Amino acid sequence: MILWFMFVKSWTVLRSCIALSVMKMWFGKKLYLIVLWCFSFIILSSQTRSHYSFVVSRHILSFPNTVAVREAQYTRLCSTKSILTVNGDFPGPTIRVHRGETIFVNVYNKGNYNITLHWHGVKQPRNPWTDGPAYITQCPIQPGRKFRQKLVFSFEEGTVWWHAHSDWGRATVHGAIFVYPTKSTPYPFPQPHADIPIIFGEWWKSDVNEVFTQSIETGGAPNISDALTVNGQPGDFFPCSMTETFKINVEQGRTYHLRVVNAAMNLILFFSVSQHNLTVVGADGLFTKPLTRDYICISPGQTMDVLLHANQEPNHYYLAARAYSSGVGVAFDNTTTTARVEYSGNYTPPSSLSSPYLPNSNDTISAFDFITSLRGLPGRYPRRVPTNITTQIVTTISVNTFPCPNGRTCQGPNGTIFAASMNNISFDTPNIDILKAYYYHINGVYKTGFPRFPPFIFNFTADFLPLVLNIPKQGTRVNVLNYGATVEVIFQGTNVVAGIDHPMHLHGFNFHVVGYGLGNFNQSKDPLNFNLIDPPYLNTVIVPVNGWAAVRFVATNPGVWFMHCHLERHQAWGMETVFIVKNGKASNETLPPPPPDMPPC
Repeated sequence: MILWFMFVKSWTVLRSCIALSVMKMWFGKKLYLIVLWCFSFIILSSQTRSHYSFVVSRHILSFPNTVAVREAQYTRLCSTKSILTVNGDFPGPTIRVHRGETIFVNVYNKGNYNITLHWHGVKQPRNPWTDGPAYITQCPIQPGRKFRQKLVFSFEEGTVWWHAHSDWGRATVHGAIFVYPTKSTPYPFPQPHADIPIIFGEWWKSDVNEVFTQSIETGGAPNISDALTVNGQPGDFFPCSMTETFKINVEQGRTYHLRVVNAAMNLILFFSVSQHNLTVVGADGLFTKPLTRDYICISPGQTMDVLLHANQEPNHYYLAARAYSSGVGVAFDNTTTTARVEYSGNYTPPSSLSSPYLPNSNDTISAFDFITSLRGLPGRYPRRVPTNITTQIVTTISVNTFPCPNGRTCQGPNGTIFAASMNNISFDTPNIDILKAYYYHINGVYKTGFPRFPPFIFNFTADFLPLVLNIPKQGTRVNVLNYGATVEVIFQGTNVVAGIDHPMHLHGFNFHVVGYGLGNFNQSKDPLNFNLIDPPYLNTVIVPVNGWAAVRFVATNPGVWFMHCHLERHQAWGMETVFIVKNGKASNETLPPPPPDMPPC
């Protein structure tokens, strides 16, 4: 995939360029050079851009030419393979905007597979048409086609990100979005010296599409990755990798803004920096109260704004990350990825670096302690924490199995097929997008009536559960909300098949995370301890293993919005549902028509 982008931001310069264009009768072919000069000047006139063009391809285009010259070959772990890239870059380019801006991205699919792009953490008010999840808000962009996507930023500040949202494309198709405060609004902390993207990912030696396809065909768990990565590089502990390890160059006494994205497919991560504390000042596109720790826990889908104070003796230090995995008997990539923090100055670097402190991979207490310590900044909230709840939803989130069909060999537990569910419904993705079916009243694509309470009541987190609970129903059930409803969702993890943490992500909204707990949610006792003062305002919440999390939001964004587990294997197995928020009464509370170039199914 290639991202080829240009933008127009400065009207003064643009007006001059338009005036020059009338000189064609005198300049003839020289007009081309004048236009190029104009756009070069425009690009340098602003930190942010309002128009981007993304060309999705397995070929690298030599910018600014539009001719494919070769496949995007990437070498990691001593072997080379072709991957889907953006502008030939892995990770892809960073988008930079200010709070409240609207930009456009022209997506060109020059690859061999269908593709969609999702703007993770961008609320897209009244604009689900370009949110991106395949067969939820759009049909995929087919090879050779293009789609102009509108990104409407509202109250986001800090770091969000973009990624593919079809099959397993996001393994290599992803990048960061830096959202700066408005020019009249200062940061709630001293402005750092520099922004540094830190994007964690996973790398497979084999083709990730084959990993995904094999998992679906066999019914088993997908093969685990061969390495974790920091900004596309595995780091010093892997073969053929040390010379390309990502390096963070710092000066003693300065502070650096790490814009952290967990783009890993299936792994919650711990990360830290040797001999340095890290201060979290933002999460999921909104600034938070400062939280200083010697390690951080971040799930797939989550972003964090982290301050690194270069306050140690000049030297080289490791930034390292490894998995947190709470599932008993669940295979995972237990490698450690590294980057280097290198101070400037005259000194002799050590021949080897000490590893930073990281909790053990099964340390649920450390993970739970971190995620429950985040606090929001009420002064930056777009609205107060809802207290008058009109719609409550309690949903189980479970790993399940389906029986293996006759004549087929399946590789799930005891010869079954892996599945996953919310309230015992494993989501069946349609072949027409739900948003189109909702807007045009197309019958037979989805059904309303997603249960607002678990259909079976049992000890959700017991060590041993009846096998009859393993098999869920299948269906495309959605949750319909009235405009303006104040919604509370209780996510209840279960130990059906295997308990594990679940990062649950909601498109189109952030939510106040008002409570967490281990074990079963108690409706009469647990709400008494909800944090209604300064809860974190997130779009992805980690539901602890065999525990629960409670979130609240106000349904003031009309349209169709996806909710799913951000562990990619669980989403593929059906741990997802859809919210349909109905129109309000005012014109600015209603869903507008679709853009004219929506991809066909």
